[in-house]
Amino acid sequence: MRAVILAGGRGTRLAARFGDIPKPLVPVAGRPVLEHQLASLRASGIHDVTLVVGHLAGHIVEHFGRGERHGMRIDYHLEDRPLGTAGALGSLRDDLGGPTVVMYGDVMLDMDFTALLDFHAGHGGAVTLVAHPNDHPYDSDVLVLDSQDRVTGLLPKREPRAGWYANRVNAGVFVLEPRALAGLVPGRAADLERDVVRPAIPHRTVYAYLTAEYLKDMGTPERHAQVSAAAEAGLIAARHRARPQRAVFFDRDGTLNEYAGLLHDIDELRLAGGAAEAVAAVNHAGWLAVVVTNQPVVARGLCTAVELAAIHAKLETLLGERNAYVDAIYACPHHPDRGYPGEVTELKVACACRKPGTALIDRAAARHHIDLSSSYLVGDGSCDVQAGRAAGMRTVLLDTGEGGRDGRCPGAEPDLRASTVSDAVAMILKGAE
Repeated sequence: MRAVILAGGRGTRLAARFGDIPKPLVPVAGRPVLEHQLASLRASGIHDVTLVVGHLAGHIVEHFGRGERHGMRIDYHLEDRPLGTAGALGSLRDDLGGPTVVMYGDVMLDMDFTALLDFHAGHGGAVTLVAHPNDHPYDSDVLVLDSQDRVTGLLPKREPRAGWYANRVNAGVFVLEPRALAGLVPGRAADLERDVVRPAIPHRTVYAYLTAEYLKDMGTPERHAQVSAAAEAGLIAARHRARPQRAVFFDRDGTLNEYAGLLHDIDELRLAGGAAEAVAAVNHAGWLAVVVTNQPVVARGLCTAVELAAIHAKLETLLGERNAYVDAIYACPHHPDRGYPGEVTELKVACACRKPGTALIDRAAARHHIDLSSSYLVGDGSCDVQAGRAAGMRTVLLDTGEGGRDGRCPGAEPDLRASTVSDAVAMILKGAE
């Protein structure tokens, strides 16, 4: 297995602080960001790396040599002139021989590349992009996915967007099959997203690997400061998928958005006061933010699964505009009672995923390696409390929304009560200090 790191960046925006050095040599927590990338690759058993270099290439060669000091085998591809993010791949294509990890040299990360490669092999695509939510989706390349994690569209950061979108951002790490590079001409400038990813999307061969692990470009002074702080606090290593995660599970209606009964019209969704700030606080603390919500509106025929996805896309867009994100949304579409006009018969079933059932929580915990015993569920209903306690979490009941007055799960006693979701998160994080 081989990796290619695009390490020719100039670091112009960081020059005022670090001088004229290649961007991959900009230090984070005392060592170059490229060194962090190599360590993460090595931990996943990837030891052969090609560095695509250009600006001040000699500095990179001098620092890393042939890789012996870093437990790697490193070679170099020198670009005499900038050829974009994919120009070098046209020349390297015939030497790759199989699936290859490709990444930008300014992405700070600590991730399990073995899991990424297993996902790529299991889906059989030509391209796999690593994707995650971030706190600035409005100026990132956003991926549009189907239910199989296949990429069906890409919303570039420099082009206007209409409507709402799920916060699934291209993180700057890829797995590429040689056939995905067939359209590149050696020596000709090319762009990885424009000339490799986008042409493959209509052929249904592009997939997104969703991860909650830490990946963030550090190419601006603001983001470099954020990455450095996260590294010093141990938050980057803590998000590796091999490590148990702490999470705040949020109910949706009456918790993150204003309570509107059986909300099924996208125009009725509005963020609850303090919701974005609460979710952002969870993000900054390094915890996962996960939504688990009963949505019987689908079973009742009030809206379709597609319309529900659009409602959740609006929720994610509104949070993203306030620099907050949820790591995942899990929704139960079922309802046990029959007899409603227009109901969807096959969804009128008793299920394990409708709270107070714990199947949504269990699914999230398995997918994201969440330690439920150190996690919390925040909601406005008695069944939120009962579901959280049954899953082994601590619970916070809100005074907003139904305020626990729903009566569906009598006797459910929360561990804590809070006036608002922002108060709840403040209590949770203070208690975890």
